[in-house]
Amino acid sequence: MRLSRLAIIAAALMISAAAQAQISGDTVKIGILNDMSGLYADLGGQGSVEAARMAVADFGDNVNGKKIEIISADHQNKPDVGGAIARQWYDNDGVDAIVDVPTSSVALAVQDVARERKKVFLISGAASSDLTGKACSATSVHWTYDTVALGNGTGSAVVKAGGDTWFFITADYAFGHALERDTTAVVQANGGKVVGSVKVPLNTADFSSYLLQAQASKAKVIGLANAGGDTINSIKQAAEFGLAEGGQKLAGLLVFVSDVHSLGLKTAQGL
Repeated sequence: MRLSRLAIIAAALMISAAAQAQISGDTVKIGILNDMSGLYADLGGQGSVEAARMAVADFGDNVNGKKIEIISADHQNKPDVGGAIARQWYDNDGVDAIVDVPTSSVALAVQDVARERKKVFLISGAASSDLTGKACSATSVHWTYDTVALGNGTGSAVVKAGGDTWFFITADYAFGHALERDTTAVVQANGGKVVGSVKVPLNTADFSSYLLQAQASKAKVIGLANAGGDTINSIKQAAEFGLAEGGQKLAGLLVFVSDVHSLGLKTAQGL
């Protein structure tokens, strides 16, 4: 929540630094766009909206004498929905900046809209490094983490600890693809090897067939290139299959403390 509050303050400062003529009306309007009802709702959702309101209060409710207003919407983890909301907000509703936007495929769509309209987009929820790589925008800032940082932080440490063969269970969208790609580069740079991977649809309930492939690979490390509810489900089911007892380690590449609380310490063994 603290990061969300800092992100809102940063957005207000970015808008403040822009030409006054570019602020719509007499109100600085910031849109919190995230997953309100799906697998990432616990990581953002209404909690991010409340954090934004707290940040506005911390900031004194105004910037350069203009009132700050927070609005919010659910992008449903769908790029077309997120892009449509962004266009509506920027073109018709007077939104000056969009913030948060977990789900990298949605964030990439929103960034396209923001770039075209020269509007501020502060990315505090999505992680694909493409947002500041091949799809970068002069009006966007990527905040909190990205897949390069995540891959380096976990991948290099695990390989150096002896986990030199990997199999990836990868969420089949922009974030998962980028996380597998960037972690693979780190694993290989440190002398490790990727023996295989499998793509899994977003918000999957049953990971059994994917875990069986990972188990059959005999890789020392199963890299979880996913997040939120997908990470929780894959770890729970890996425990049921006894992967840790069989000598394989799970490398959660984006795990939150709330995920560990949901799993419990017993289930989280082997991470």
